[in-house]
Amino acid sequence: MKRSFALLVFFVLFFLAPQPEAGPTGSETGLPLPRFVSLSSDKVNVRAGPGTRYPIKWVFVREGWPVEVVEEYELWRQIRDIDGSIGWVHRNLISSRRTLIITGDVRAVYEDPDESSPVVLLAEPGVVGKLEECDARWCEIEIAGITGWLMASQFYGVYENEKIR
Repeated sequence: MKRSFALLVFFVLFFLAPQPEAGPTGSETGLPLPRFVSLSSDKVNVRAGPGTRYPIKWVFVREGWPVEVVEEYELWRQIRDIDGSIGWVHRNLISSRRTLIITGDVRAVYEDPDESSPVVLLAEPGVVGKLEECDARWCEIEIAGITGWLMASQFYGVYENEKIR
């Protein structure tokens, strides 16, 4: 009897207790906002608003460039770039593929997620690479066909403490 009562109390408390809230999601996709994506074309017009009637603010000319989706409206995604600039792009011009940009100084990319492991690559600021996985501190990346590990704080394209598999 006591065991049944304890189980009942547990289930009541578990299901009635406030659950942690998920962050905001996009109204069109249901995906988290903000989220990192990459540009899927080597020419992407960034507009002042969500539609072709809005003027072009600037043009990206590099496929694979990482940006953040911060809002959604029908077929359009509001993005923020590495400099914090915000504009709108058509959803067909972005990809869910994760990429990164090296920031700061020249960065040593290691064979393993450990600074004492051999360096496999020295990556210059502004170099774009592919993001393979992250464990909240170290990320496995690929640049120019070479795979290695880099601390997440040394590039743009991942959130603090983000885990990617």
